[in-house]
Amino acid sequence: MTLGWNVAGVLVLAVATAQAHSVALLGFGLDSVIEIGASNVVLWELAETVHDHQRQALRLIGWAFVALGTSLAVQSTVVLAVDYRSHHSLLGIIWTALTAAVMFALAAGKARTGVALDNPVLQTEGRVTTIDAILACAVLAGLALNTTLGWWWADPVAGYVLVFYAFREAGGTLIN
Repeated sequence: MTLGWNVAGVLVLAVATAQAHSVALLGFGLDSVIEIGASNVVLWELAETVHDHQRQALRLIGWAFVALGTSLAVQSTVVLAVDYRSHHSLLGIIWTALTAAVMFALAAGKARTGVALDNPVLQTEGRVTTIDAILACAVLAGLALNTTLGWWWADPVAGYVLVFYAFREAGGTLIN
């Protein structure tokens, strides 16, 4: 389900990003690509019965967190530094609101299933999905503040919210 939602999301976000020129929407689209990769890692790991694949799968997810955090930090900093102002995006607002609800539900299901199966990779994938939901909320807030109050800087600042969570999760995943 996560894969299907994120594949559709990449397409929707590509359109919304092209219309609004929003760094937060672009970052959210990149997060969707990373989420697709992380979901594929989990599917790959679940198909294997060899325990050694768990460490490799966890490291791949950890590096996806690093890529996400780095990408959002660079994009948000550049947008703020050059005083770039994105356009409004009703499509982006609707999609991120829906995505937040769907991803929080999927994350809870993955966490429960990961605990029930005693599978750390699935539990980590649940955290990736939680971060996807948090990013959706941050992007939604940035888009809404830009649209309703004209706070153009809220769009790139929304990207910084996820930078903290992404690097925190990357550290926990790569150190273990």
